Amino acid sequence: MDDLVQSAKDASALAASKQIGAPTVIVEDAHIIYRIYGAGMAGANTPVAAFKRMVTGTRAPTIREVHAVKGVSLVAHRGEAIGLIGSNGSGKSTLLRAIAGLLPVDRGVIYTQGQPSLLGVNAALLNDVSGERNVVLGCLAMGMTRAQARQLTPEIIDFSGINERGDFASLPMGTYSSGMGARLRFAIAAAKKHDVLLIDEALSTGDARFRRRSEERVRELRAEAGTVFLVSHSLESVRDTCERTIWLESGLFRADGPTEDVIKEYESYMTK
Repeated sequence: MDDLVQSAKDASALAASKQIGAPTVIVEDAHIIYRIYGAGMAGANTPVAAFKRMVTGTRAPTIREVHAVKGVSLVAHRGEAIGLIGSNGSGKSTLLRAIAGLLPVDRGVIYTQGQPSLLGVNAALLNDVSGERNVVLGCLAMGMTRAQARQLTPEIIDFSGINERGDFASLPMGTYSSGMGARLRFAIAAAKKHDVLLIDEALSTGDARFRRRSEERVRELRAEAGTVFLVSHSLESVRDTCERTIWLESGLFRADGPTEDVIKEYESYMTK
């Protein structure tokens, strides 16, 4: 706990020197382990077998553990946009889900100011209702009033661009392409000011014009005193959006610093 307090003090001093806000996210020595339950032996997952394991303290023979995040520590400040890069399976999305409170840490701690909002390309919207109705429901879920939701709906639909080739806003979400759905999800989430906004690959969808609009909106969210984390395989999106970047590889913390410096180090590693 003393180390955590000292980390917070160091983070506050760093924030003051960089003229950015106070810490919004503190991750201290976080370890995240997935437990995968396979088919394995017949009867291994029955209630009786599970009860026996509880009594004896043994594990099912079909459990496999994957150590996805291994001792990661970081401090994020209000007003920062932070890129998370790394190869597939490096733990980026897992770390975001833990910061959002959707995954527990096995060791270490994660503290956040306010409620982080996770935006991913697989964020849930209702396929059997219209895009317009999904916008209203999404706004209500973020705490807006019905009047605010109705007022913002035309702006959100326009930002998403789903009506550029017809009145898709009146059609069920199930008729949308994956890119259209991802653009609408981003447009809904970006309509609200967030203490901490976690974006998982959402800026890699859509055409160049939408990506520019999205990147500009991320900068606006940061300027509105929020903190933004961006996971993306598009290094250009990270360069254009984030001044600071963190590199994870195989669940390990590899680098944290100015975006251009970290990306150069990452590109050099990937070309070896």
